[in-house]
Amino acid sequence: MGAAPIAGRVTAAAEGDVVVFLIGMRINRWRAVRHWLPVAMAMPRMLKELARERGIGLLAYRAYTAGPRTFTVVQHWESREKLLAYAAAVERHHHPAWGAFNRRARSAAGSVGIWHETYIVPAGSYESIYNAMPPIGLGEAHGVEPVGRRGERAADRLAGSWLRVDRFGRS
Repeated sequence: MGAAPIAGRVTAAAEGDVVVFLIGMRINRWRAVRHWLPVAMAMPRMLKELARERGIGLLAYRAYTAGPRTFTVVQHWESREKLLAYAAAVERHHHPAWGAFNRRARSAAGSVGIWHETYIVPAGSYESIYNAMPPIGLGEAHGVEPVGRRGERAADRLAGSWLRVDRFGRS
């Protein structure tokens, strides 16, 4: 059923930089099941591992489809360092899945495509508002607080003194 909506207007309680990781796949040849099915099955295993072991660094995620061929997962991470550490950890699900994909890709002739984008969004460069919504996006990843604490308008939340941090993390 999902989470219940939060009454009223709230904003994400994120502090400092925000790490957003987008990852997805596209099935290019439906009949090449042996090439795209292992790719499709790898992501749920990784997400289960990440949800089970919160210390790895994944804060929240949402999966989306863009038609029958394209699948995307939006992830929010604690830090760039934790995201990169997970990607490189040989004892975690990502490392063997990445190796298997690369081996399979040599013979797959483009049957399945994968992509990812990583965004490190500096403090002061993001804002959010949720009205009668269950937690989603930054609010799901970092929790929420009343809008008034950060500013009533988007411009206020982006310009608020709570966001003024120099490149060394000093306010």
